Amino acid sequence: MRLDKYLKVSRLIKRRTVANEACDNGRVTINDKVAKASTEVKAGDIISISFGNKEVKVEVLDVTETVRKEEAKELFKYL
Repeated sequence: MRLDKYLKVSRLIKRRTVANEACDNGRVTINDKVAKASTEVKAGDIISISFGNKEVKVEVLDVTETVRKEEAKELFKYL
């Protein structure tokens, strides 16, 4: 699954366009490498997102195309 879509489906970022912009600005890394929005995400990847002065680091547990709001937190765990 594309990185921008994963960030939206997992609800780490609310909208796909915002996720796309964050990737374009170099604020998202996968396994310590700057990632484009089109980068493929797989289970076991470590994603870091910089929100201003705050950084969120998560490990991908599962990649699913669609998910209900209650189950979104099961796709990743905070590190």
